[in-house]
Amino acid sequence: MNKKNISWTLRIVIALLFIVSAIAKISKGWISDFPFIDFSPYFAISTFEVKQLLTLGFSDTLAPYFSRILIGIEFALGFLMLSNHFLKRITIPATVGLLSVFIIHLSYVTFLSGGNSGNCGCFGELIPMTPIEAIIKNIIAVGLLIWLWKILENDQKSNFWILTTLTLGCILGLFMLAPMKASTTSSSVSNENIDTLNNPDSVFVTTDLNLSTDLLNKSKDSSKTKTEKVIEEVKKDVGPKQAVSGYAEFYADIDKGQKILCFFVPGCEHCREAAKDLNALQKKYKNFPQVQIVFMDEEPEKIPDFFKYAGKQFPYKVIDVVQFWTKLGTGKDTPGVVYLHNGNVIKFFDGIAEKAFNSKALEKVIYKK
Repeated sequence: MNKKNISWTLRIVIALLFIVSAIAKISKGWISDFPFIDFSPYFAISTFEVKQLLTLGFSDTLAPYFSRILIGIEFALGFLMLSNHFLKRITIPATVGLLSVFIIHLSYVTFLSGGNSGNCGCFGELIPMTPIEAIIKNIIAVGLLIWLWKILENDQKSNFWILTTLTLGCILGLFMLAPMKASTTSSSVSNENIDTLNNPDSVFVTTDLNLSTDLLNKSKDSSKTKTEKVIEEVKKDVGPKQAVSGYAEFYADIDKGQKILCFFVPGCEHCREAAKDLNALQKKYKNFPQVQIVFMDEEPEKIPDFFKYAGKQFPYKVIDVVQFWTKLGTGKDTPGVVYLHNGNVIKFFDGIAEKAFNSKALEKVIYKK
């Protein structure tokens, strides 16, 4: 194989590497696993910002700009690798420089984390890669670029406008494809059955000690039970000391008594299963904690179908993608189910791996089974 064929092979391989990497960052992953890609630019880019950029110290203001510029540059470098304009003088050195920055960053992240876990985000959720795998991939790519630079002849074409126009076009295209949105929160509340107590002697107990339904019924049915004795009995099982969970911006009463707060995506099958299991628990226990949902603003039109599958409509709010991931927490994934008692996080289920939601585990924590 002559140098010309080798150089074109290397150029195509590297171009595909950057183009696929950019495409992966604007997609949610595979549809039915393979071979169709589920494109959702705003969702994917916002997820990339929260899981990758914000953890590096980028501000909420800077991250949306940086993410779109970075992905636009990846697209541009992929296309420019197939162009003969300033290929040896600008495109290859710029590509080597960008990959070198990635290698340094991934090495630093791996050193700080003390391991090789998680997804580096190089190919988004499309092709998960650990930091070590990404470092090896980038080192190989740098080696191929150096080889390409050595076998190439000096640039025969040098139209600088092609470089600038293509690069700016790719960057602006990203801003048009995934316009930045202002953080918004919408809500809807279902007609849930709320237990109330009409006994005047029990008003203080209900407000400050958050009695369970069983105990309230007990206090009403027994004519010999005095308010003081009820309070004393309740104090034995009021749960941990009052705390602030940080979720009151979604539900004002979230830190009062026992609550279940869920972080769901309307189109997520695992989230739907979790909601269905929670509905089953509410049917099983009359005093089961109130379930409240925070939905990601991704395919909100699927919310009616979500509740139809779950068998019940819970109180819910819809928030922006970035705000959703931020509140869910670094390193956590959907479905997220949080069991709170007096604002204290007692149990936090997330994702579909070892920390995945389990109705039996939740039941055991709540009822000490």
